Amino acid sequence: MNKWISIGYARSITGSIVYNRFISQLLLWIVKPKLFSASPSDIIKALLFIAVYLLLDWMSYIHPFYGLNITPWNPALALGVVCWMRVGRRIALPWFAALVLAEGIIRDLPSSLPLTFLLASVLLLGYGVMAHALQRHATSELLQDHSHLLVWLRIVVGSTLVTSVAHISALYWTGLIPADDWLIAIIRFWIGDCVGIVATMPFFWLLFERKRNLQKLLLDKETIGYGVLAAGVIWISFAVSDAGDFKYFYLLFPPIVWAAARQGIAGAAIAAFLLQGGIILAVQWQEMRAMTVFEVQLLVAVLVFVGLFIGVIVDEKQRMDSQLRHTLQLVAAGEMAAALAHELNQPITAISAYGSVCDRLFEKNSANSELRDIIGRMVTESKRAADVVRRLRDFFLTGTTHLESVEVEPLIQAVCSRFTAEAVNLRISLTIAPLPHCTLLADRLQLEVVLRNLLANAFEAVSERPPEERSIEIRVVLLDKERITIRFQDSGPGLSSVAMERIFKIFQSSKANGLGLGLAMSRAIAEAHGGTLHAESGECGVFVLTLPVEGVHRDGVDRICRVYRGRRSVGS
Repeated sequence: MNKWISIGYARSITGSIVYNRFISQLLLWIVKPKLFSASPSDIIKALLFIAVYLLLDWMSYIHPFYGLNITPWNPALALGVVCWMRVGRRIALPWFAALVLAEGIIRDLPSSLPLTFLLASVLLLGYGVMAHALQRHATSELLQDHSHLLVWLRIVVGSTLVTSVAHISALYWTGLIPADDWLIAIIRFWIGDCVGIVATMPFFWLLFERKRNLQKLLLDKETIGYGVLAAGVIWISFAVSDAGDFKYFYLLFPPIVWAAARQGIAGAAIAAFLLQGGIILAVQWQEMRAMTVFEVQLLVAVLVFVGLFIGVIVDEKQRMDSQLRHTLQLVAAGEMAAALAHELNQPITAISAYGSVCDRLFEKNSANSELRDIIGRMVTESKRAADVVRRLRDFFLTGTTHLESVEVEPLIQAVCSRFTAEAVNLRISLTIAPLPHCTLLADRLQLEVVLRNLLANAFEAVSERPPEERSIEIRVVLLDKERITIRFQDSGPGLSSVAMERIFKIFQSSKANGLGLGLAMSRAIAEAHGGTLHAESGECGVFVLTLPVEGVHRDGVDRICRVYRGRRSVGS
C-alpha cells in the first residue's frame, strides 16, 4: 500500500499544474454568486451545515476501502444535495470546505492536499449537477407520484454512477487505488453513495420543505410505534442471527410498510431514515466484514425503494380521493347554481318587462327624461343580470363558455366603475396600475363575475380597517406574450397558512353569512379559461388571477385610474 501511495504522490506532483488550474476555475465559479456579501446568519448556517455534514460522515465512516472515502454508506451527500436544491450555488463553498475537512479530520488526509482539493472538486461538481437536475425535476414536491419517484431514482442512480467513475478514476490515476481494484472500488463507492442518498434524501427534503408536517409526524403515536418496532426487528435481525446470516432480514419490511401505508411518503422517509441509522449502529456493534456490509446495503436499497413506492402510491390515492370529493362538491355547487339561476331568472325577466312597459308609458306621456334614464339603466342591468345567470347555469351544467376577444383595459375599467360610488362612500382608495394593451380570448360575463367577486371580497376585507388605511390596488402584469396576471392587493388582514388550505374549497367561507361558493366558482371559471387563481399569505390580502393572452398591442400601457377617499383622479 505504501508503494501505491508513493506512486500517487509522484503523479500528483507531476499533474499539479493541470488540476490546480481546474480547481482555481471551479472556485471562481463557486465564489461568483456574491459570496463575500453573505450576512452573519448565512455564515452561521454555513458553519452549521459543515458541522452536521462532518458528523454524518464520521458516523458512516466504516469499512473504508484503502482508507479512502469509499464506504458502504454516505448519507452526508444527501444533505448537500438537498441544500443545493434549496439555495443553489451558495452552498457550494461550505460543501467544498466540508469535503476537504472530512478528509483531514476523519480520514487523516490519505492523499496530498492538491489531490484532496481535486477529489473534493470532482464530488462537488458531480453532485452539484445532480442537485440541479433534481431541482428542475422537483417543482413543489420531490416525490409527488410514482412517475416522479422513478425519474428521481434514475437521476440519483445515473449521477452517482458517473461521479463514482470520475472519482475512482482520479484515485487510480494518482496511484491511490491499484488497477486490479478499480472496478471493485467503483461498485462499492457507487452503491455506498447511491444507497446513502436514496435512504436519507427524502427525510432531509421533508426536514427543510415540510418542517411543520415532519414535526407533527415525529410526535405522532404511530411514528413512535413503528420506530419501536424498527428497533426491535433490527435487534432480532442482527443480534439473534449470526453475522452474515440474513434469514431474519425480511422482518425489517413491516415497519416501513406500516409507516408508508399510514403516513404516505413522509412516513416512508422517516422509517427509511430510522432503519438506515439503526442498521449502521448494528453493523458497527457486530463488527461485520466489509463484504457482508456490502450485501446488507443491497438489501437496504430494496427495502427503502419498496417503502418509498408504497408511500407514493398511498399519497396518490389520497390526492385522487381529495380531487374526487372536490369534483363532487363542484357538481353540487353547479346544481345549486342551476337551481338559483332557474329561480332568479323569472323575477329578473319580470323586472325587465316592467321596466320596458314603464319606458313605453313615459314615451306616451313625455315624462321626466331623468326618470326615463334611470328606468333605462334598470332595464339594461336586469338584462345583463339575466345573461350572467344564464351563462353561469350553462357553465356549471355543461361547461359551455361563449368565447370572444376581450380587451383587458375596458374589462377592468367596467368592473371597477361599478364600485366607484361604494369606494367614495367608504373612503377606500381604489387604484388601477398602468394597464397593458392586450386581448384575451374569454367569456366576458364569466370573467366579470370573477373580477367582481375578488373586488367585492377586497372591499369587505378593508372595511374593517380605519378609513385612512383602506386601500385596494389592481395591477395587471404581462408576464410574457402568452400570459397576464391580474393582482388584487388590499390593506385588509392577510391569510394564514390554515386559511390558505381551505379558502378555495366548496362551502368553506370566512364570512358569517357566506356560502363558500364565490372563490370556488371563480377558480373553476379561471381554470376553464386555461388560467389559475391563487392567494398569497402575508400581512395583507393578495389574490392573483393568471390568464392566457390572445394578442398584445404595441401602444404600451394605459392610464392610471384612482378613486381616492371621496374623489376620483385620472392620470397618465
